[in-house]
Formats: sequence, C-alpha cells, structure tokens
Amino acid sequence: MTHIHIIGIGGTFMGGLAAIAKEAGFKVTGCDAKMYPPMSTQLESLGIEVHEGFDAEQLQHFKADVFVIGNVAKRGMAVIEAVLNQNLPYISGPQWLAENVLHHRWVLGVAGTHGKTTTASMLAWVLEYAGLAPGFLIGGVPQNFSVSARLPGAPRLDANSVSPFFVIEADEYDTAFFDKRSKFVHYRPRTCVVNNLEFDHADIFADLDAVKTQFHHLMRTVPGEGLVVANGVEANVRTTLDKGAWTPVEFFGTADGWHVQNVAADGSFDVFLHNEKMGHIAWQLMGEHNRMNALAVIAAARHVGVDVATACEALSAFKNVKRRMECKGVEKGVTVYDDFAHHPTAISTTVAGLRQRVGDARILAVLEPRSNTMKLGTMKAALPPSLAEADLVFCYAGGVDWDVADALSPLGDKLHVGRDFDAFVADIVAQARSGDHILVMSNGGFGGIHEKLLSGLR
Repeated sequence: MTHIHIIGIGGTFMGGLAAIAKEAGFKVTGCDAKMYPPMSTQLESLGIEVHEGFDAEQLQHFKADVFVIGNVAKRGMAVIEAVLNQNLPYISGPQWLAENVLHHRWVLGVAGTHGKTTTASMLAWVLEYAGLAPGFLIGGVPQNFSVSARLPGAPRLDANSVSPFFVIEADEYDTAFFDKRSKFVHYRPRTCVVNNLEFDHADIFADLDAVKTQFHHLMRTVPGEGLVVANGVEANVRTTLDKGAWTPVEFFGTADGWHVQNVAADGSFDVFLHNEKMGHIAWQLMGEHNRMNALAVIAAARHVGVDVATACEALSAFKNVKRRMECKGVEKGVTVYDDFAHHPTAISTTVAGLRQRVGDARILAVLEPRSNTMKLGTMKAALPPSLAEADLVFCYAGGVDWDVADALSPLGDKLHVGRDFDAFVADIVAQARSGDHILVMSNGGFGGIHEKLLSGLR
C-alpha cells in the first residue's frame, strides 16, 4: 500500500484530496498547523492521522513513499527543508490528483473568483440526483452529501460500471511553492464553468491582467469537443475568452443565453434559454448570485446528458453548503449565520441575499478580514460599500496591520471595530436584540465566534 503524507492537510482542498486518496486505497497521513471544522472532523471520521505542526521530526514517524505538498507550505518550514535535503519524493496536490484520479475521467471544472464551492456542490448534486454517481472534490461540505470529496460510484442505470464524471472546484490560487501556476491548469476539464473573474489573491497576482492570464491558460486546456459555460454579464470573462477560445461557449445571465425570469417573492424562478422557458426552480437559497450559479449548473449538467427538467428538480432539493449562509442557531430571537464570504463582492452579495430574505429586520454584519488579500489591505476601500446594507458592522482588527477604523469610516456610527476578541464578542451580544440577524463572515474558524455569540445571547 502506497503511503502518502500530506503537508497542509487541513485546507479544504488537501483535506478532500486526503479523503479521496484513502478511498482509493492509499495509506494517508498528514500535518498542518491549525485544524478546524469541517475538515478537522472529516479527517477524524476517516481515521486519518494528523500531526500538528511543520517540524522535521515527523519524517521519522511518517515513513511515506511520497509527500503531497499543499500551497500553505513554504520554503523555510522545517519539514519542507528536510524533504528537500533528504531528496525525498514530493509532488503538489493538484498534480497528484490529476495523475491518480482525473486523467481518464470526464472532468467538470467550476472556476471563478466567487461561487466556486456552491456551484460545484450544486453541479455534483444534480449529477447525483440524475443517477450519474459523480466523484467530486469541493472546498466545503455540501449538505446533500455530508462529505467534501469522494471517488465516482456506480451509475443508477449501470451498476456494473464506474461513473466517468468528476466535479471539481477549479481554483486559480497557485499550486505549490515550486509550481506557481494556478491549480486549475492541472485538471484538464471537458466541461468548464467560469462564474466570474475579478482581482483577488493580491499575495500572488500583481493585477487583474495576471488573473486573466491564468484563466486563459485554463481555456487553453478545454478540448474542442468540450464546453465552456461562461458568465455573459461580466466583461472580464468576455475579454478573457476574446484572447482565444477553441471550445463552444454557452453564456448565462444574458438574453442571448441562459437567463432567469419571473422571480417570485418566495425565491422561485423560471429558467429560460434564449426565448424558450426550459424549467422552474423552487428553493430556499437567497440572492441573484445563486440564481446565476443555478443557470451555470443547468448548462453544464446538460452537457453530460442531464435534461433541464431533472436539473431543476435537483436544484429545488439542494441544501446548500456548510458555511454558506449556514444558520448556526437562534437564541433570544437572534439568528446567527456563518458564511465564508471574504472578498468585497462576495460580502456584498451575501448581505444583499440576507436582506432580500429578512426585509426590514436588522442585520448585524460581523467581519474578520482574514484572507491574504484582506490582510494586505488591498481591497479595504471596497469594504464600506460592500457592507452598506447592514444596519451595524462589527469588524475584528486583531489580525491586520492596516487601520480598519479609518478604512471603514464611511460606515459612520454603524461601525464597531475591536482588537480584543472577548470584548469584541461581548460588544456584538450587547448590541443585539430580538429579531436581529447576525451574519458572521470569515474564511477561517474565527475563534469559534458563532458558539460564543449564541452562548452570550443565551
């Protein structure tokens, strides 16, 4: 049995890779500095041994055949220096996945600055609902599945075979310290969704053009007999495709492609292709961004043979993803949500979606600027307008060097900034009243703030 040791196993991608490797028959161990749900609980349930830290001593305990290195790993880390000095075999996570899982499968890749996790989860669920038993690797835990990754299974209509389909969240972040290409160039999708394209990841990309270049590299890998499903509203997507496209393209969000009509107060809507009504979706998800995600999924699923009516039925039964507007509890009439939003555009659409659902009720937006881009302060000027629809804004400044109070000053009296975590939580609890909705946004564990808020309210 081949033994792989995953350096950076706690990330959503590497944790999912670990689950797939274990299912495929590999012996899997790993290490990371900090672990938090849902990956920590998923790895524990799989019985995967995880070492805390990036020390070199772990190599004496884990005699692995190959070290799979995540992009959290950097030169200077003791374990990385030891792997290099001892000339041990190593490979990046995306390359390992491509060579061991994806190379002979029909890959459906979901790319974009925002919405990858939700859209990939929707797409995997639609294929599952249609009986196609896809494999998937998603940067979150879809509640329709309860796991973030798995190998393809046996299709409903052919129990003696294995599904060729694999859905993957196609991330533009870099592959590893020794491979600075975006992860998604390794995946070679036959069906490729491009949700949107904005500047992000300021720690690795110099500007928007650098991001566009990587997305065009992705376009170069999609075969001529494949399909690109692209957001027709966003100019950045259009200009990237204009650099060269060798694959048929179906646009969504515009009248000349897939689009939405007749949005009802309960969130249901009709799906149109050109001028023809194709289906109807009735679900609990909020916001225009999720309706756009649904259009992309319907087009991508149709490419692998799922009819639109079945896709709409499946989406009507979609339960969303953990940490995507996930209700963590209600205490004293106050509802606490957890959401992964950390880019200004995602924050804006998340707040707008909640506003659509709760009407005039107060929204208390709680933000941790934790991503590398946020820590650098690159997008601080875009934060005030992204939070404008909230009634109160609480921003935790404990992890950043830039002046949060100054950057968010356009929010005026609604802004509360804190550096002491316990005092920050206490301030939110003190301000909350029955009927409020507390929307917590962070791409990390945020110190277990959700339970602390619920406990304080209790």
